Amino acid sequence: MKRILIVVTLSVIVTNLFGQSGKAGWINLFDGKSLSGWKKVAGDAEYKIEDGAIAGITVANTPNTFLITEQEYGDFVLELEVKIMDTTSNSGIQFRSHYDPAGNDGKGKVFGYQYELDPSSRRWTGGVYDEGRRDWLYPLSLNSTAQDMLKTGVYNKVRLECIGNNIKTWINDKPAAYIVDDVDSKGVIALQVHSIDKPEMAGKKIYWKNIRIHKGTITPSSFPENIYVLNTIPNNLSEFEKKGGWKLLFDGKTNNGCLGLIRISFLKKAGK
Repeated sequence: MKRILIVVTLSVIVTNLFGQSGKAGWINLFDGKSLSGWKKVAGDAEYKIEDGAIAGITVANTPNTFLITEQEYGDFVLELEVKIMDTTSNSGIQFRSHYDPAGNDGKGKVFGYQYELDPSSRRWTGGVYDEGRRDWLYPLSLNSTAQDMLKTGVYNKVRLECIGNNIKTWINDKPAAYIVDDVDSKGVIALQVHSIDKPEMAGKKIYWKNIRIHKGTITPSSFPENIYVLNTIPNNLSEFEKKGGWKLLFDGKTNNGCLGLIRISFLKKAGK
C-alpha cells in the first residue's frame, strides 16, 4: 500500500510541475475545477466551470468583462483551447495587459494586447488588437491565409508566443500574426467576455480549457517567410525581417543612404 501511495504522489507532483503534456517547463493556469489564480474585473458577465472548461456568459447592460490572472507574465508561450458557439459572439485573450481599478469612472479598465477571437464574417481570429489603447495592430486581413481557420461549435487550438519585442500567434496550428512592438514587456493574461448590443444576446457562451503556459527558456518558433510583419519600433528591423531581405533606408540619425540621395535629387531639380 505504501508503494502505491508513493507512486500516486509522484504522479501528482509530475503533473503539477510539467503541465498537461508532461513536458518540463509547462504550467497549468487552470486546474479544470475552479477559478483559483484568476479574478473577474471591469464588468458583470459570468464565469463558471462547465465540463472541465471555463464558460464565459454574456450579460446585458455591462461593459467588457475580463477574468484576469493574479500573476503577470513576460516572455512565454501560451496554449489553450477555445470554443465559440456561433458567429454572433466576439471575444479575446489579453496578454501582457494591465488592469486599472480606477479606470472607466471607477468601474475598472483592462488595457493591452489582445489575441482576437472573431467568428464573424470578418474572420480576424488570431489578429492582435490593443484593447483600450491603440485599437487594431494586426488585423488578420494582413494574413488572409489564416482567416478561415476558426470553427464554431468545436474547440480550436490557440497558441501565442511572446519573446522580447516579438509577438507571434497561431490558430489551429496555422501561423496568423507577427508583431514587433515594445510598448509592454509583461502583464496579466485575461479571458474576455465582450459586451453585447442587444438584450436577446444575453446568455451566449464561450469556453476555454487546457490553459497552460511555458515561461522557461524558449526557442522562437519558425514562421513562414512570406507572412507580413508589423514592426512598430521606429528605424528598426527584426532578425526575421533581415532574413527576409528587408533593409533600412533611414537610420533615424543621419542623411546617409537613400535619404541623402533624395535630398541631392531634390536640390538638383530646384536648380541649386
